[in-house]
Amino acid sequence: MQPISPEKVQPLLTQFFNRDVYLHLETTNGSYAVLRGEKTISVGSFVRNVVVRFERGMITGNGPYRVGLKMEHGWIYAEGLTDWEPDSSEHCLLLAGHDEEGRLTIAFQLSVTPFGAESGENA
Repeated sequence: MQPISPEKVQPLLTQFFNRDVYLHLETTNGSYAVLRGEKTISVGSFVRNVVVRFERGMITGNGPYRVGLKMEHGWIYAEGLTDWEPDSSEHCLLLAGHDEEGRLTIAFQLSVTPFGAESGENA
């Protein structure tokens, strides 16, 4: 993965407008906070292979970045994105956020095919 370049990511995001695509969105502070002895709870969310259709989408910010997707009846919003996979193509876009120690805090993916299909995960 490489640091996000908004001018390279935006055109890849735009190609998914107005079509059914699969979303993977995962956030976590995992057990990181608990392991450091902080008085907080571990929080996270996980959404995988949800079909969405959005009419507009933008990557914004100065780093970490935000992505907002405008759907017919609402929004999807991901914040704290720092890195992207430059091998993303017209079929898949992968963005992620990592903390100062390199640990994953957020993953955001769009794909025209279900995630895990190549491994038989969805069979």
